[in-house]
Amino acid sequence: MSVRRLFALLMPFLVIQPAYPCTRFLWDTKDNDVVVGRNMDWFEDIGSNMWLLPRGIERQGGVPVNPLKWTAKYGSVILTAYDIGTADGVNEKGLTANLLYLSESDFGDRDEKVPGLAASLWAQYFLDNFETVDEALKSMKDTPFQVQTASLPTSGGSREGTVHLAISDKKGDSVVFEYIDGELQTYHDRSFKVMTNSPPYDQQLETLKQYKGLGGSKDLPGTTAAADRFVRAAYYAQQLPQPTNHRESIAGVFSVLRNVSQPFGAPDPARPYISTTRWRTVADMTKGIYFYENTLSPSIVWVQLDRLDFKRSAPVQKITLVKNYDLNGDISGYFKPTKAFDFMKIEEKKKIGKR
Repeated sequence: MSVRRLFALLMPFLVIQPAYPCTRFLWDTKDNDVVVGRNMDWFEDIGSNMWLLPRGIERQGGVPVNPLKWTAKYGSVILTAYDIGTADGVNEKGLTANLLYLSESDFGDRDEKVPGLAASLWAQYFLDNFETVDEALKSMKDTPFQVQTASLPTSGGSREGTVHLAISDKKGDSVVFEYIDGELQTYHDRSFKVMTNSPPYDQQLETLKQYKGLGGSKDLPGTTAAADRFVRAAYYAQQLPQPTNHRESIAGVFSVLRNVSQPFGAPDPARPYISTTRWRTVADMTKGIYFYENTLSPSIVWVQLDRLDFKRSAPVQKITLVKNYDLNGDISGYFKPTKAFDFMKIEEKKKIGKR
């Protein structure tokens, strides 16, 4: 059989094995705002909408045995993935959560003696409960839990949701969580401002030292691979001039994210998939403003947290973002009360089929 014929036969299977690169960057501008942003790169439209989740919602961890239980202390604004889990968001106190893909994630076998938490709720747990990174880390020592993952319902069939998570606060503190070989790895340092995907975070930090301007002699890498984007984002971050106002703070983060964005592309034999940047967010944690940009839209939109109703009696609300490309400017008043989406539970993983 010829190579061309073999490739033709394999292509239908190759194209449903997507890559999931994303990039996250935090900038503590010292004299101005603390800002964090991320690109969401995905092989298809991920069906993200913006939700306002008020205080007082009672939640369970989404696992069948011994789920972690809590009541939301803080309200939050989030972006979902397929409206089954929190992919990104900020709470009313300025804590942010950014969930990114990591192929090497291994959450290990379930230990039912430890309260369990589905990965679909991982980011939301922190947004619901904490104001600062330090507070979150202290709570994890007192109330340990175990994250478990489930499959995502992509158009090409379900795929295991191997992810890692970063949380940040308006003091400029930041931490990255990864599960490697069944063990939680915690990377807590104010200098850990950049995050992409593979390889695991400790290896990314070591690789970073090899490049010019970052401790080494190699030229900056130019591909869209996660490791290369990590290096470039770290380099660009170092080159940012200190902003003189709020607008420059936001623009600086957007500029780094756009420099490590994924272009639109068609499958080719060498790379049968390219994960296009679908949207990006930037959270000004100091001023409480959450920006969103869809790559198919000509406009950036934002919500101002101090204009939103997070009180316990308030309804869950939603702004539909899917195919809603004409939104423009401040959309704080566009939320509409609606039935809350259901976070995907672990016991549902075998029930997920094609969308």
